[in-house]
Amino acid sequence: MNILLGIGNADKGDDGAGPLAAEQLTAEGWIGLDGGMAPENMTGVIRRHRPERILIVDAANMGLAAGSMRRVHRNSIEDVGIGTHMLPLSHLIDYLSELTPAITLIGIQPDSTGYGEPMHPAVKAAVETLLELVRHDELDTVEEIRNSSFP
Repeated sequence: MNILLGIGNADKGDDGAGPLAAEQLTAEGWIGLDGGMAPENMTGVIRRHRPERILIVDAANMGLAAGSMRRVHRNSIEDVGIGTHMLPLSHLIDYLSELTPAITLIGIQPDSTGYGEPMHPAVKAAVETLLELVRHDELDTVEEIRNSSFP
């Protein structure tokens, strides 16, 4: 069993990319969990499922075009504007790595994260693309971003 943990606020435009991915996930062998703004509250559920892999999806300000998607290295989390939630995302990943070392963090570049704003079409398309990659076990094809990659 694998888990996709979507993080973000669905009421804030593109920040809802993670929750949307969790909600729309239909891949065999995967469970989608909406961690919202407090993904640490999902750790008990994740622990009970004993996943082989964990995929975390969150909006990330990487200085790219809206809807761009990148694998974010654990050491680059703070640099890409990811993890502005209650518990730093790096701490959550460290905690979850006790369950499995197979943790992938995917950042999706938002356009706007204002309350009540609609999700940008490019961000919606990125979520759809990501879910296709999950279904076909092709997450490793997503380009990785590291500190030196920033504009």
